[in-house]
Amino acid sequence: MSKALTKIDRKDAKMVMAHLYVAFVSLAIGGLCGLLQVLVRSGKVQLPAGISYYQILTVHGVILALVLTTFFIIGFQFAAISRTAGTLSNGIRKTGWAGFWTMLIGTVLAATMILLNEASVLYTFYAPLQAHFLFYLGLTLVVVGSWISCAGMVAAYVKWRKANPGKPGPLLTFMSVVNAVLWFIATLGVAATVLFQLLPWSMGLVDRVNVAVSRTLFWYFGHPLVYFWLLPAYMCWYVIIPKVIGGKMFSDTMARLAFILFLIFSIPVGFHHQLLEPGIDPAWKFIQVILTFMVAIPSLMTAFAMFATFELYGRSQGAKGLFGWVKKLPWNDARFTVPFIGMLAFIPGGIGGLINASHQLNAVIHNTIWVTGHFHLTIATTVILTYFGVAYWLVPHLTGRVLTKKMNRLAIIQGVTWAVGMTFMSGAMHAEGLLGGPRRSAFSTYGDAPQALEWIPYQIAQAVGGAILFLSIILCLIIFINLAFFAPKGEEEFPVSEASEHAAQPSPVFENWKLWVGITAALILFAYTIPFIDMIQNAPPGAKGFKLW
Repeated sequence: MSKALTKIDRKDAKMVMAHLYVAFVSLAIGGLCGLLQVLVRSGKVQLPAGISYYQILTVHGVILALVLTTFFIIGFQFAAISRTAGTLSNGIRKTGWAGFWTMLIGTVLAATMILLNEASVLYTFYAPLQAHFLFYLGLTLVVVGSWISCAGMVAAYVKWRKANPGKPGPLLTFMSVVNAVLWFIATLGVAATVLFQLLPWSMGLVDRVNVAVSRTLFWYFGHPLVYFWLLPAYMCWYVIIPKVIGGKMFSDTMARLAFILFLIFSIPVGFHHQLLEPGIDPAWKFIQVILTFMVAIPSLMTAFAMFATFELYGRSQGAKGLFGWVKKLPWNDARFTVPFIGMLAFIPGGIGGLINASHQLNAVIHNTIWVTGHFHLTIATTVILTYFGVAYWLVPHLTGRVLTKKMNRLAIIQGVTWAVGMTFMSGAMHAEGLLGGPRRSAFSTYGDAPQALEWIPYQIAQAVGGAILFLSIILCLIIFINLAFFAPKGEEEFPVSEASEHAAQPSPVFENWKLWVGITAALILFAYTIPFIDMIQNAPPGAKGFKLW
């Protein structure tokens, strides 16, 4: 194997590290705001200097859910493509840098408005909450910058395909392109509502927006956003973890099929976030709930593939009995253990997702803090812990250093600490939600409610969990800084596993992009065309033009 396929080029590594620096600075800022939130909700802390609870809530959501994830994902996917499809060309690298700087400028604009308390609109930035127009402009630049970067990924894939006709694309590269295509399609919704509704509204060019259209366009984007976060974690699980444990990937074909299914079923499902909203025909809500449950199929496929990989490896090492293979796994290796904790968290997280998507059960927990607890299990544990596990070998690989035994032990402590903190915090959020505790609310806004006394123990448990999580974030930042600047020089592996010799070769149909994008587009048109017509035709009296306002 050529050097280009085993060690990422220094110029590519520099670009990837730029993305990771932004991601981990975002972790520090967003983590501090998260700690302040749970302390305020406990009723024991008041924010100084007139800082609003909703200001730090917006910072926490935007900088962790949008900024950290987007920068990390784009950096990781460029690294994956450089590692498996060969060193990026100068043109593609320039495209990546252009996307990076565009996103960074947009992030600074949006963050400045939030810090000036001109954009305390939460990370969902729903109308009729209104932010300064520079906030929306900043978000637009973040999306446009991500498009530029994703275009570079697709160009690298196309270049490899032309140089290797008839061959299936390298699996990590294929997965990166699927996620890039998913992102292209999904962000059309948020781009539409920002450019044609929220930005003109915030600039005073129009005096109203069609809230139903705005929320629907957001959730057209908002649910596939979850899979944009999740698919890089699946990339790690399918391709990297088997190599880390010393085994082989269970099935290349299953991995490609799972990613294609995520592309098809992740986008036309946004109505399950709007089950209790008026203005949407119940029949269309029901259809999108069915499509939402279809997404469970690739998730179950992934669970099967991963535990099959673990068991096959354990059996190859002489494991006996039903669960003897568990003992053979490398529990002392942070590259495995930290993502594995994330995998386990996805079991209750997935169950919670099925509850959220079910019309009857959703009615019980809708807009309660249960929902907040749910996505702290999924994005803030399953996804983020997997990202941390990736960073613990990717950062030293990119900087020419090594993950030392000391840092490896600290990384395992960090992962376990995160699991303990999240058990307290997310568990308490789920419990409070079942008692009717609202989400997006500071303690002071409902402290006089008759049932508020029932919620206090759970809010204190959330504060305890949040403090433990903040300690885990500090450990993570210590490890990141060490691996980036102070760890001993050396060669750290970028692990990429091979498929099992018993696995079938992937079919060329997986690379038929016209087919898969066409099916995705057809499902989107089916799921959204008539509901959008209804929303526009039945807009409130006095709306102008196409009744987007």
